[in-house]
Amino acid sequence: MARVILEPREDRAVFVLPLTIRPEHIDENGHVNNVVYVGWLQEVGTAHWAANFETDQRAPWSWVALRHEIDYFRPIRPDAAGVRAVTWVGDPQGPRFKRYVRIEDGEGNLCAQGVTDWCLVDATTLRPHRIPPEMLAPFEH
Repeated sequence: MARVILEPREDRAVFVLPLTIRPEHIDENGHVNNVVYVGWLQEVGTAHWAANFETDQRAPWSWVALRHEIDYFRPIRPDAAGVRAVTWVGDPQGPRFKRYVRIEDGEGNLCAQGVTDWCLVDATTLRPHRIPPEMLAPFEH
């Protein structure tokens, strides 16, 4: 079955994070190991959150990843330059929402894409908390 290519929704703000290929990212096949992509999903989500909210606004909250799904399309080589993660969020569902990520090479080719189910939790109790409407505004156009 063909995989659906993720494209940002027009009503969502897109965040872009440059990625650096490090020697420890390269596996025995000579390209970025699949485990690194999971780290990148986490990294771009955290950076997007930090870019939109001040430290004091983030302090009461934390995000917990409930599920990652990644599709791989083309390998990223050790000497790749211009690699980037492009991310946006879906619609909130109580304390959860999906974050979509595209990993692209320097020419804009899709190398991988991922979807993570995130859950907002109270940073003190770690109990799920409904996503407040005001928390979504920075992620929308």
